[in-house]
Amino acid sequence: MNRLPPLKSLQAFRHAAELGSFKAAAEQMHVTQAAISQQIKTLEAHLGMQLFHRGIREIELTSEGQLLLPYISRGFSALEQGVTQLIDDPHPERLTLSTVPSFASRWLVPRLGQFQEQVPEMNIRLTPGLRLESFEDGELDLTIRYGEGNYPGLKSELLFTDSLIPVCHPLLINQQQPITEQLAKLPLLADSGPDVSQVWPEFISLIGLPAEQNNTRLAATDSNMLVDALLAGQGLSILRFSVVYELIERGQLICPLHHPLRTSYRYYLVAPEHHFKRPKVRQFTDWIRQEIKEIECSWERFNASAPE
Repeated sequence: MNRLPPLKSLQAFRHAAELGSFKAAAEQMHVTQAAISQQIKTLEAHLGMQLFHRGIREIELTSEGQLLLPYISRGFSALEQGVTQLIDDPHPERLTLSTVPSFASRWLVPRLGQFQEQVPEMNIRLTPGLRLESFEDGELDLTIRYGEGNYPGLKSELLFTDSLIPVCHPLLINQQQPITEQLAKLPLLADSGPDVSQVWPEFISLIGLPAEQNNTRLAATDSNMLVDALLAGQGLSILRFSVVYELIERGQLICPLHHPLRTSYRYYLVAPEHHFKRPKVRQFTDWIRQEIKEIECSWERFNASAPE
């Protein structure tokens, strides 16, 4: 395979040929006219043919130069288009987000109207899903993931740290009786996610069940289904505080045993690194970081109200 000519000489040829002037090409490339002339000579020597007829005040492409120019122009145009698409935003008026379903429905969706009031020209597309979506088609701008922050080829920024807490319907617990004994008798509703799996043995031990005893009535991959089951009084579960804190504050659910469980999972903003430079992504990340403080404040109130 023949070695390609130096890129600078190809670029000098392109500008000189398209502008019809070594001087204009030099101004375009911010170099001297002599430098352009030397780059053209380098290219001609590499190819073994003359590309320009040189006059006293003008230049003209040879037949070989005329044949080469369209290929060089298309090549540089494709390079510039690729770099531009990498840096710039192909859809500045549209923000496409992906996140886990429970966070989307329980927290994000009810608040997106506030973001749109701040940025009224922005159209938002939201795609809930448990798996990390691909950025290859250029449509997706940003994802909010719940995981360990390791996403090869992507940048992840910590959004906030969550905790798992025991939760049930208030009618299932008699606050005047020993709590742990009551919890051990309740059917268990289990989130089958890996974060819950990390702390499930600790939770079982916490409520006084033998490790081999299985009281699980329902297992689900979506926390939304477990929340509905809890609201229907079907049993006891451990869920992320961010998913249930509003229900606890309204008295619809309770945390019968104040024992937060920590895992290695966190909420992250995830995208290709250059996406974080997009104005719309910066606007959204600034907004959501401000809104997340509501969860953090609720967490402080939750801990402050815990029994000694």
